Amino acid sequence: MAEPMPEDFFRRIDETDDALFYSFPRFVVHIDDWAIAAIGRIFEQKLPPGGALLDLMSSWRSHLPASLAPASVTGLGLNRAEMEDNPALTQAVVHDLNRDPRLPFEASSFDGAMLTVSIQYLIKPVEVFVEIGRVLRPGAPLVVSFSNRMFPTKAVWVWQRASESQRVVLVREYFAASGVFDDIEAIERRCETAYADPVFAVIGTRRR
Repeated sequence: MAEPMPEDFFRRIDETDDALFYSFPRFVVHIDDWAIAAIGRIFEQKLPPGGALLDLMSSWRSHLPASLAPASVTGLGLNRAEMEDNPALTQAVVHDLNRDPRLPFEASSFDGAMLTVSIQYLIKPVEVFVEIGRVLRPGAPLVVSFSNRMFPTKAVWVWQRASESQRVVLVREYFAASGVFDDIEAIERRCETAYADPVFAVIGTRRR
């Protein structure tokens, strides 16, 4: 793994327990309809159909297209009520990645994983990426997607100070620093006909 990033990068305005912040459900989407559809198309292109998928920092919607027809979707997040309302999930696991980056799953358990519009809240992203690599099967993809929205009090310092293009570079660095992903690529999607939330995705595959 590369040299660790400075701890100050991952300071937040609100350093109280994340479990308190997410203790009540928020049945809202955090990006607009165009962006949701764009992320769904990226999932369709990059996630394996019929596979066992892991939805990290999961909520009440996963934005998975029906065409993927996954064998299972395991949600890991902080609010059980939100995940239990998510029609895509076959299992819900309450777990705080900022408190404990270790994932409560066996090695090589999943055919693909996604982390959707939440990467900005991780305070130990490289450790989490190492763990995601552990639970993915060799060659399995991790799709990290994000836009330009956030809860500013919970987003880490480096994310708030970065431009949109710098955020893409930062997420690529998380992948590279973990040492367990290859074929890292970035995707950008913008609506050409009207204002809509931009969509960015960085994808890597678990080393074989």
